[in-house]
Amino acid sequence: MERPIRPGHLTAEQAREVLGGISAGALRNLVYRGQLTRSGGTDRYPYYAVSDVYALATKREQGNAA
Repeated sequence: MERPIRPGHLTAEQAREVLGGISAGALRNLVYRGQLTRSGGTDRYPYYAVSDVYALATKREQGNAA
């Protein structure tokens, strides 16, 4: 059963895809280090703001290009 998600938010799985297919552990580390903030959901099923995820993805791409 699909859980409804608020507009403008991504599930953890969707956020991982946007960030280059990173692992669940890598996503948790980004949250732990303060590079990404949960914006809703539950502890087990967190949501992330689309703008935050894409900003982080852009920052990571620019860092890899340098």
